[in-house]
Amino acid sequence: MRRIHVGNALSAFGLGFTVPYLYVYVAQVRELGATTAGLVLAVFAVAALLVLPFAGRAIVRRGPLPVLLAALVTAALGALSLGLAGSGATVLPSAVALGAGQAVMQPALATMIVDCSSAETRSRAFATQFFLQNLGLGVGGLIGGHLVDTSRVSSFTLLFSLEAAVFLLLVVVMATVRTPHAPRIEGAPAASAKGGWRQLLGNRAMVQLCVLGFVLFFACYGQFESGLSAYGVEAAGISTSALGTALAANTLMIVVAQFAVLRFVERRRRSRVIAAVGLVWAVAWAAAAYAGLGHGSRTMATAAFVSTYALFGLGEAMLSPTVAPLVADLAPTGMAGQYNSAFALVKQLALAIGPAVGGPMGASLHAPYVVTFLLFSLGISVLALRLGRRLPAVQDHPWGARSRVVARGGAAAEPVTAEA
Repeated sequence: MRRIHVGNALSAFGLGFTVPYLYVYVAQVRELGATTAGLVLAVFAVAALLVLPFAGRAIVRRGPLPVLLAALVTAALGALSLGLAGSGATVLPSAVALGAGQAVMQPALATMIVDCSSAETRSRAFATQFFLQNLGLGVGGLIGGHLVDTSRVSSFTLLFSLEAAVFLLLVVVMATVRTPHAPRIEGAPAASAKGGWRQLLGNRAMVQLCVLGFVLFFACYGQFESGLSAYGVEAAGISTSALGTALAANTLMIVVAQFAVLRFVERRRRSRVIAAVGLVWAVAWAAAAYAGLGHGSRTMATAAFVSTYALFGLGEAMLSPTVAPLVADLAPTGMAGQYNSAFALVKQLALAIGPAVGGPMGASLHAPYVVTFLLFSLGISVLALRLGRRLPAVQDHPWGARSRVVARGGAAAEPVTAEA
């Protein structure tokens, strides 16, 4: 598990190392123009959407480790070729390889966490994963920003070469991991690994969770660097330095709150925790409304805007030990890879559509923008409570289910080893 967490941190470090600078690199440093740079970002996202439906089946059939190693090598080749590419004909295929490789890493690593954890330790494992991912993204972005120089192509070549080296180092680290068969919780659905997407779509609880996940990622993550930042600059008059402070407040809140809220969260019903996140984010959007539409001072507007990002971070810290373990517990025996990939696909769709919708609204339709996403946040609470009515207690409230077994004088539910 420690090696898997190292893998999560390094993969996030590689992502934060270069992705924030892709547009500048293609448009300005390589002088390929804004259109080509936009295509690169679009291709980066489309590649992820194309490979994720197949990644789940590959993880089920081959196991998560071989799929992860293949994704790491693909991403390393993409990063290295991107650093050397000087034309649109070479930049675009490089972006496809890098985007596809990075997209497959996350469900593969998540499945390995499922294989190496039990129902008792899974929430803490995914909370640690989220903590390390944010830490890796932040440190990667910080170091990458100090290495690049828009006047020197060689600085970007060095950046992408270092990213490729990180991925290859991760190949060496992860190749030594030997994962056990996936542990199962009592009461989880049992089925063969056959059936693929048809079986997944027949799981009503999983479909509801995917719909809920889309709204979660659309209303929060899909707005961070698009609609919400545009709204802050245009409506609230937030400076770029204040915007950076807001992003830092988000990361700081996650780092500080992640393990503080873990004990509270893992003892509550998962559906109610997600519903509470919707309410927290509704308050965040109300603070954003005050920042841009209120008549306070510039200082008050900035404080409200920074608070918006901090409240989003608190909600994220509550979600990390809740949603990912729920996806794992809903998966039938041997299907964790398929379910993780499906949920990653939903996330990627939300992250692609969110900026496209929120960006123009945040820049020009200020009041409709904050009202719309405040309502989306309240919708999260409604969807979460509806999902809770469909979930068995062992999946919605595993800690409570174990406590009841112990209270009756029995042993807590032992994980059932998955069949090969």
